[in-house]
Amino acid sequence: MASTDDVKKLAALARLSIPDDDLARFSKEFDGILTYISQIDGLKVAKEGKTAPAVRNVFRADGEPHETGRYTEKLTEQFPERKGDYLSVKQIITHD
Repeated sequence: MASTDDVKKLAALARLSIPDDDLARFSKEFDGILTYISQIDGLKVAKEGKTAPAVRNVFRADGEPHETGRYTEKLTEQFPERKGDYLSVKQIITHD
């Protein structure tokens, strides 16, 4: 059975504060939780032979879909204000 000191150490690691009244109850529950989790050790899992399916790319192949700068002027004409190479957009985030 887990001692109350074990529960205190675990609570400190998890940065939890547990009242002293609940330490005895948690020490009993702690053993039950560990027993339940130990059932994982009994699972039989194939170690070899079964692997994940091969990964395949569902996107387009890398490359240049069109020449560079083809749509740049059309896009920049849509902005309300332009200062040199900088495009001004409407503010949507405030710091209030």
